[in-house]
Amino acid sequence: MSGILQERHELNRDGLEQVRKNCEKTNEFSGFFQETAQMLQYLNGIYDVPVKSFDQLKQWNQEWYGQICPGVYETGYGNPAFSVEKFGKEYGRIFSFLYAEMRSGFIDAIEGRLFDLVILNELFLEIYQVFQEGDASPERIKKIIFDHMRDYSSDIFEYRIREQLDPSLDFAVKIVMESDLQNPDFLYQYGEYISENEIRTLEYLNSLPKEKLQAIARTYVEGFHEGFIVNNIDMSRKRTVNIRYTIGFEPVIREAVLQFEEIGLSPVIYRSGHSSLTKGLVKVGYVSTSPNPQYEYDHRYDQALYFDNRFMRHKLECYRNSYEKWKEEAAVLAGPACMETFGEKPFLPENKEANLRLSDRQQELSVEFQKKSSEIVNEYIKPDERSFTIIAYPIPEIGDQFEEIFEEVVKVNTLDQNKYREIQQHLIDALDRAVEVHIKGTGENQTDLYVSMHEMEDPEKQTNFENCLADVNIPVGEVFTSPKLAGTNGILHVGEVYLRDLKFIDLKLEFKDGKIVSYTCGNFQEEEANQALIKESILYNRETLPMGEFAIGTNTTAYAMAKKYDILYQLPILIVEKMGPHFAVGDTCYSHSEDTKVYNPDGKEISAKHNECSIEGEYFQCHTDITIPYEELGEITAIELGGKEVPVIRNGRFVLPGTETLNEPLTDIGQVSKMKR
Repeated sequence: MSGILQERHELNRDGLEQVRKNCEKTNEFSGFFQETAQMLQYLNGIYDVPVKSFDQLKQWNQEWYGQICPGVYETGYGNPAFSVEKFGKEYGRIFSFLYAEMRSGFIDAIEGRLFDLVILNELFLEIYQVFQEGDASPERIKKIIFDHMRDYSSDIFEYRIREQLDPSLDFAVKIVMESDLQNPDFLYQYGEYISENEIRTLEYLNSLPKEKLQAIARTYVEGFHEGFIVNNIDMSRKRTVNIRYTIGFEPVIREAVLQFEEIGLSPVIYRSGHSSLTKGLVKVGYVSTSPNPQYEYDHRYDQALYFDNRFMRHKLECYRNSYEKWKEEAAVLAGPACMETFGEKPFLPENKEANLRLSDRQQELSVEFQKKSSEIVNEYIKPDERSFTIIAYPIPEIGDQFEEIFEEVVKVNTLDQNKYREIQQHLIDALDRAVEVHIKGTGENQTDLYVSMHEMEDPEKQTNFENCLADVNIPVGEVFTSPKLAGTNGILHVGEVYLRDLKFIDLKLEFKDGKIVSYTCGNFQEEEANQALIKESILYNRETLPMGEFAIGTNTTAYAMAKKYDILYQLPILIVEKMGPHFAVGDTCYSHSEDTKVYNPDGKEISAKHNECSIEGEYFQCHTDITIPYEELGEITAIELGGKEVPVIRNGRFVLPGTETLNEPLTDIGQVSKMKR
């Protein structure tokens, strides 16, 4: 096979040279074909270098990603608006898609994946040939693209799933464990964009004593391990853990790999998807800073060019066949351990008419695929037999006080769990007596929401709320429940929130019996564009979603840190959700694991794990938390049977007896504010 691939590779090189010499025959499209042919020649040249030096890797990285950085991107074929203006809507969208698809080959060239590089070359040359023949209608080009994606999807998906399960695919593991971490040039081995964020993060972590790195890693690893203990899951047959991180954190990740090995888990590390076949709306795997978030936003729905019912069903078949092939590896995967980052400047996307987008029918099919593909995954990697953990740290882009903020986040991630256990139990005791909870905003915040609570069969032994103590979900600081949908009504509003790498302004959701019935935001002037953004990014192309979680965050220390450094709207939802009441739309926190018995430290079993959707077997494969910060919060009131009202929070301060010490960091904020004035 390798000999045949090499022959195809050499034929492609000859074909690309002919394109460069003869592309004038494609008339007004000649510029596109010449530039894209040169781009592919560049990739083939990278692949052909058997031993790639750090200097070469660095030069290639800077040259390659420089082509889509802001300022250059606007007048490039990768920009759908530019291509459509130059070639018209039909051809412009196709050419912009092709350009972006060819760009995904940089990773293949760096990693030495000849098959993926060869088929990219062949797709381009096949399309070029029909232009040479003068029979290049948009319909014919789309059919070529569809046939290509379908013909090769089995190989591509099989490899994609294998790299998520098989520890022998150790490209990234070797980089982490074998590189000289003191030399930042090793970062260019990944092939991902390397910015000042990655380099300065690495330099800072290298400046820390080994004991500090081990402690940071221990918080991460123990959080994952604790998930098995808290949920009474047998870990004895597990052999691997999926480690996800941002490039630049290798000093910590190396320590984490060693600590995971101490508990019997080998690392599986894979990159986030980079082609239209493998990438999703959410990046999953190891990542780096984006060279241009607008470029990624413009191409988020490139699959719209070929995605239909036939392709969706074929993709599901490929998924099942691949998991069946690697089922032994799937059975021993313990779950994902995610080390996220924050601090990027919030991205406000430009909404371009030229972008490919899913039709109504394609949106329906994407929802169906999400549902059925998740069912396949859960069949081979059972939710009630795995753990996870999520923790987050800042990157240098957060500002001049990066190192100081990093130290503060380390403290926030390691707060005293015993202190919070006792305080949060006071909250739970009050909330367990409630039939509903009223949440109301203050000032410009228009939240006015009643959340309905489940009835417990045995309140002496059961509870509605989990006392969350930073096991899998770090840092400490929340009590949460799966609300009863019937009777959950009202408006949820937040002035600013950062979700899935997107900044939302004046996000407003209306609930009726626990489900979203209307939504809007203030990102764009056109209401239709605002609703489309929410439907794509929060509802994941569904018409509605239920409220899967209601929680009260108690980590006022994290909130005080956010206010001190003015980074409230740069923090990830992982930390923000601990800083006020939050509401998740989508599945409950116990999705697919409702039968696993979970107990609070006081011995009570958590009974509110289902809602009216999950009890009928309806799942949505998403869970998006939206938090109201304390400063926008007027009140949280527990309403008992008979109408008695028990105040929990008033004017952004905890007033329930036993929780008052949570106000101390908030008081410090007020004193600092007075001094500044």
